[in-house]
Amino acid sequence: MLTNVEHIGIAVRDLTASNALFTSLLNVAPYKSEAVEAEGVLTSFFQVNKTKVELLEATNPDSPIAKFLEKKGEGIHHIAFEVDDIEAEMERLKNDGFTLLNDVPKRGADNKLVCFLHPKTTNGVLIELCQEIKE
Repeated sequence: MLTNVEHIGIAVRDLTASNALFTSLLNVAPYKSEAVEAEGVLTSFFQVNKTKVELLEATNPDSPIAKFLEKKGEGIHHIAFEVDDIEAEMERLKNDGFTLLNDVPKRGADNKLVCFLHPKTTNGVLIELCQEIKE
């Protein structure tokens, strides 16, 4: 079950400059920065009340973020929804005809298991499912 919007992901060309811009805009500093090597990305997270914004900068030219930036430029990359049980939600969505970009959840940024839904089945919006990793 989708419980709430977990964060909005924004693709950026220069994380340092974008951190400064969003710090000024949101009037808060990022609470976390993290590299996700499997995705070829550096991330920064901002939080205002319950709303999170994730900035994403590509670390290599073959990463999904680099390809997105080349094709569409900077801007909203994805909307992430928190789920209670990512595997059950993946199965439900697959059965409802959505195309999953990965068959099993993978480790993402901010201590989450993640799965993405292909934009061709979600009106052109890349959707991410996120479940907190409980260790």
